[in-house]
Amino acid sequence: MNATLVLLAGVLVSTGVYLLLTRSLIRIVFGVGLMANGVNLLLVATSGRAGSPAFVEDGEVPADATQPLPQAFVLTSIVISLALVAFLAALAWRSWTIDGVDEVEDDIEDRRLGKDS
Repeated sequence: MNATLVLLAGVLVSTGVYLLLTRSLIRIVFGVGLMANGVNLLLVATSGRAGSPAFVEDGEVPADATQPLPQAFVLTSIVISLALVAFLAALAWRSWTIDGVDEVEDDIEDRRLGKDS
């Protein structure tokens, strides 16, 4: 496992979490994208070192064959995260065009319930 990739994945995920905790909608969208890329990089980094192809012509799998499952997980995650970021960007755009504000509003009902308990 390459320590540089793991460190870069940690930086991407921590930056994504920081952006998620802000009040700006576009920063939240960027945070989700950064977190998704960090998790994908972590999956690739922890899947093992590069090896021989898993599928060969003669039917014998070599001993140093690469597992294709982590790569399939990453490809699926890329598609899902792209759809999620596109959906959040559309929601942020709609909220900005209707209200003209890019910040998440306080939920007054939530604060009231927090005071009661």
